Amino acid sequence: MNASVIELTPIGVIHSAHTDASRTPIQPVYADGCTGTVEVFPAYAEGLLDLEEFSHVYLLYHFHRAGPAQLIVKPFLQDVHHGVFATRAPCRPNAIGLSVVRLVRRDGLMLHVAGLDVLDGTPLLDIKPYTARFDRFETTRNGWQDEVDEETAKRRGTRA
Repeated sequence: MNASVIELTPIGVIHSAHTDASRTPIQPVYADGCTGTVEVFPAYAEGLLDLEEFSHVYLLYHFHRAGPAQLIVKPFLQDVHHGVFATRAPCRPNAIGLSVVRLVRRDGLMLHVAGLDVLDGTPLLDIKPYTARFDRFETTRNGWQDEVDEETAKRRGTRA
């Protein structure tokens, strides 16, 4: 195993009303009505050129408040343990999060977004446009998540 170190530098910070991890929606699909802003640092301003032409963007960020990494976890949607790589749990070996949010508008270095399921103050690592041509699949297998009924998923996902 190669144990080389990779350093990542935040390109910005995510601002939201979510300050309590236990009350934050677990996925953007359960964050309907949750808005926020993504502040991009000035050094990366040029990288935002043409981003406003996209309706949705991927936010990649550091789970800066996650607990220690675990390889076996019990996900929010089910009371059964799974390997961390078969879940979206935050306690990952590299603690990298991914959310697809709706880009409402861009004001200079600030991106106004909706469907935000990220804690306030989260370090932003990258932004990528969501493109249906590349990112949507007609047929998928959803593993253990297909066993979770919609009512349970919505209740647990919204943290209601």
